[in-house]
Amino acid sequence: MQIGQTVEIVYLDKVGKITQRKIKIKGMKDGKICATCLNTGVPRVFLAESILAWQASDKGAIA
Repeated sequence: MQIGQTVEIVYLDKVGKITQRKIKIKGMKDGKICATCLNTGVPRVFLAESILAWQASDKGAIA
């Protein structure tokens, strides 16, 4: 993953719920990924250790 990239992630949140989201990465530091969630349009911070899987995304489709 790199800054500016759009990726689809499978994420385990703090209450144990697994979600699939498409995000655009804005920054990465100290195990945290700052991104815009493209599902909701809201800025979010994701813990890298809670990302179960990821895949590059291109124009709304999984690459």
